[in-house]
Amino acid sequence: MTNTLKRKPMDATLAFRIIGGLFFAYLFFGFMLVPCLDTLTSIFTTKDANGNVDPFAVIRFFLAGNMGKYVLNSLKLAVLLVITVNVVGISIVLLTEYFDIKGAKILRLGYMTTMIYSGVALVTGYMFLYAGDGIMTTALKDAFPEMNTSWFSGFNAVLFTMTFACTSNHMLFLRNAIRGIDYNTVEAARNMGASPFKVLFKVVFPTLLPTLFSLTVMTFITGLCAMSAPTLLGYDSINPEIVRLAGSSTADEAFPQARAALLSIILAMFTIILLTVLSRYERKGHYLSVSKTKAKLQKQKITNPVANVLAHIYAYVLFIIYMTPVVMIIIFSFRSWESVKARKLSSGSWTLLNFFGSQDYQYTASSGKIKVREGAISGMFSNKDTISGIQTSFVLSVIAAALACAIVVIACNYIFKHKKKGAVLEYALLFPWLLPTILICYSYRIFFNSDSVWYVFNQNLYYEDRVRILIVLAYMVVKLPFSLRMIKASFYAIDDELEDAAKNLGSGPLKTFIRVKLPIILPSVLAVFALNFNALFTEYDMSATFNSTNGRTYAMVIQSMVQDEGLSYTNLNASGRRCASTVFIMVVSGLILYLVYGVGARDLSERLAIKERRRKRLEKLKKTFAGKDKKAEAEG
Repeated sequence: MTNTLKRKPMDATLAFRIIGGLFFAYLFFGFMLVPCLDTLTSIFTTKDANGNVDPFAVIRFFLAGNMGKYVLNSLKLAVLLVITVNVVGISIVLLTEYFDIKGAKILRLGYMTTMIYSGVALVTGYMFLYAGDGIMTTALKDAFPEMNTSWFSGFNAVLFTMTFACTSNHMLFLRNAIRGIDYNTVEAARNMGASPFKVLFKVVFPTLLPTLFSLTVMTFITGLCAMSAPTLLGYDSINPEIVRLAGSSTADEAFPQARAALLSIILAMFTIILLTVLSRYERKGHYLSVSKTKAKLQKQKITNPVANVLAHIYAYVLFIIYMTPVVMIIIFSFRSWESVKARKLSSGSWTLLNFFGSQDYQYTASSGKIKVREGAISGMFSNKDTISGIQTSFVLSVIAAALACAIVVIACNYIFKHKKKGAVLEYALLFPWLLPTILICYSYRIFFNSDSVWYVFNQNLYYEDRVRILIVLAYMVVKLPFSLRMIKASFYAIDDELEDAAKNLGSGPLKTFIRVKLPIILPSVLAVFALNFNALFTEYDMSATFNSTNGRTYAMVIQSMVQDEGLSYTNLNASGRRCASTVFIMVVSGLILYLVYGVGARDLSERLAIKERRRKRLEKLKKTFAGKDKKAEAEG
């Protein structure tokens, strides 16, 4: 009797696993690990004037030169930003969620405006108010002629701008933490005679410590890796210097690439240390025990009349600071280009020229002749550069956000099926969180700016149109950790019994995933896609690193409106387009946030109730019109 070995044919699931495993290995080693290791090794492979490798040349230059200034400046900004952002962020959440302040709903909307415009759009918005030719500075200059119009620049301007820009995390996370406090504990402390402020410091704040610690670490990293505000407001910090060195050459200065690499590694070290500390703190589980039955938090009245008045004044002063740039930008986006350029509200008519259409510019030449420049005053949707930037950012952001979500969905399905092997995959996808964005982008720009990278078929990805591929890859890699954390949480909502039932009915793994699992997690996936797109559409840090003729994104176009305004007759309406661009970003971001946190946050019962109300409203309208028709027929 002979035994014959029969090979089991490879099914589609096994083939899919092998292809997926190879793809993830290619993604991790090729676009996460290898470029960053190349950046690290470049620090120790610099050559001296004789062509000999000098591994400590960059470090000696760092210690003897002024490179340390950029690190100290970034640390200074990060430390002070932690203080100012926490003070403002905690206070606006308390004013709208904990204390009984009149007009809290309106105040909340004002404080949350930084969620619909951020980055370069927010910085240019504050510059539109406070820069040398800004609205407020111009008005103050008219009142005080000897005033220094350059007051809004450097460290103070960066700290002021970023303080209000970075409180959006407090409005998202700390607000939810406060709303989740058990009111029974607050009421018990009040019944024991504790004052409202004593309850706040002794009962409420200990509950919020884990959230506050996380927000502090996030704020510190944000200040350390700041890019748009220091670049536009003129402050020497690490990230702008890295971008500057990345575009330099040895003909201009000594080993610029290695110096940029060293600054990137320093940022990475700070980030890794902070994330490690945060993880250890979270594992300790600093939580406050509460009663078994939670009571909804009720707002606390400030019983002291003086403190109550001061709290209201402080709340509305902050509201004015938050809302003034938004209101002014919206108003000026509908004013004539002369009014926008002069930063003064004239009595002229309202216009849509900053958004649509173009206008000729007439001027008198030195010869005395009147000349005309056709289309010199153009709107946002009529300007070639602006349209190109919007299209580039839109397409690249959609592709990158979609790829990040698709990769994470497939990865999460594998992680939940294979616990041990899935852990390795999960850590690989979280790897980009350990590194600053600027390090990843700088590594891409230098490593793939070559014809000798074999696993991308020896193609220079930084050359001409191929830089867009590089931008998509960077966008996607940077968004993988966030997408993983959000989408993985949605997989816990999948009941294992549903998958078992599908298997019993003869459904294969792939069909079960598409027909059973995907519909359950799809709302969360779409929400993550929307948030990723929102963040990438006006992203500045990566755009500045990859900035080139073929990779000019919307953020870089907005920056150029600030830099090039008034330099030639072809860019007369730069400020008007900048205001219109900011309004456009607000509308897009606001719509996405509404779809995610408004429509997307509704549960099934709420959606059914809304659908029922719409049905009843429609029936009422039909009956009204039917009654009118019958009445008209009777009268006729």
